Amino acid sequence: MYTPVIALIIPARDEEEALPKVLGSIPSIPGLEVVVVDNGSKDGTPLIPPRFNMNVVREERMGYGSACLKGMEFFEKRASGVPDVVVFMDGDYSDYPEELTSIIEPVLNDGYDLVIGSRMIRKDAREALPPHARFGNRLAVFLIRLFFGFTYTDLGPFRAIRYDRLKELGMEDRGYGWTVEMQVKAVVRGLKIKEVPVRYRQRIGRSKISGTVKGSLLAGYRIISTIVSLYMRHKTTFVS
Repeated sequence: MYTPVIALIIPARDEEEALPKVLGSIPSIPGLEVVVVDNGSKDGTPLIPPRFNMNVVREERMGYGSACLKGMEFFEKRASGVPDVVVFMDGDYSDYPEELTSIIEPVLNDGYDLVIGSRMIRKDAREALPPHARFGNRLAVFLIRLFFGFTYTDLGPFRAIRYDRLKELGMEDRGYGWTVEMQVKAVVRGLKIKEVPVRYRQRIGRSKISGTVKGSLLAGYRIISTIVSLYMRHKTTFVS
């Protein structure tokens, strides 16, 4: 019987304290392979994955999207071939790695192409997000519903997607717009999408995005501008 290959990509920058907890909480799943993408850490982050017999690669170009693309490149260059499913999860211990099974099962067993772990469905998870992050999420999903007619509840970073469908999306964003680009393009491409409720907690250490006013503003601007840009591109393509 064929065992699907599941690629778990964990972008991380200066997560020396959190990463051991993340890697130590990943459940044992047949076919699961993990790579941590060190996105320019100045601490001991890149030294941690080998302690767990897991892969680590370095991406010098800053940006969440850059790290995710580097992780995809790692799996694409393997001699053993590309994965069946790709999972993205943060390295700050805000997600619950134990819930990996609930993220991938709808893809493996129920025919879904993209599964988003939504932090906005459960009250406890929702309240673990800073108020400005909750507001930003609501605004982003409102704009997606307005422009593209699909209702999401969250831009949750904990997500699974079929590898072939991910490649079809032609992901480009190298920064904060990565997650919303994937979700918008998934709608435009007609992917079968599902949200599942996940738990969430305050991250270990200070967030590079929501931990500062500047980071929050930059992320919000990037997310909104990505939605608008994709809408204009989609509208032009549809009209032509």
